[in-house]
Amino acid sequence: MRPRHYDLIAFDWDGTLFDSTALIARSIQRAVTDVGGTTPTTEAASYVIGMGLMQALAHAAPDVPPERYPQLGERYRHHYTAHQHDLSLFDGVLPLLTELKGRQHWLTVATGKSRRGLDEVLRTVELVGLFDGSRTADETAGKPHPLMLQELMREFGVAPERTLMIGDTTHDLQMALNAGCASVGVSYGAHEPDAFHELKPLHVAHSVRELHDWLTENA
Repeated sequence: MRPRHYDLIAFDWDGTLFDSTALIARSIQRAVTDVGGTTPTTEAASYVIGMGLMQALAHAAPDVPPERYPQLGERYRHHYTAHQHDLSLFDGVLPLLTELKGRQHWLTVATGKSRRGLDEVLRTVELVGLFDGSRTADETAGKPHPLMLQELMREFGVAPERTLMIGDTTHDLQMALNAGCASVGVSYGAHEPDAFHELKPLHVAHSVRELHDWLTENA
């Protein structure tokens, strides 16, 4: 077995492990339309994925007044939950996580989802025993603020140089940079990878298989 370079690996959820970005973007668009705002483009709706829900909706719907945010959030949840059970892990994610667990990495999730939303989806895909810890935007701070990673590092007693963040958005990679951690980007999620390079990820993986191979060699 190769020596372990990172004791703690933190994964973003949507668009990194879970094939949900198209549904999230579509749900944001429909929610904004429902409350009378200007429907954001798919690119604009995808950009906010990874932020906390209300932060994301406010960014995607600048012409919706703040007093309508609760309704906006309710309409988003309506559209998302109507189809969430059609979603699944990306192919290859479960073997990847199982192998990393066998190498004695701490596996965690750092996500813009709510605690309730993350717990529900973890039960849905039967991953409860694989993750050692998690943080969500509603219990810490939204990305790219580093608080999620800082709390996870404190919980497991791991230094930033022994922590790796993996995500599909610039918000994930900026959070890692803000926390002093290394990062790896994936190009198959919400954001185009052209914007990743200035955030200094160690690698950008274009498939779960490529991510698996890179982590086997380098994590």
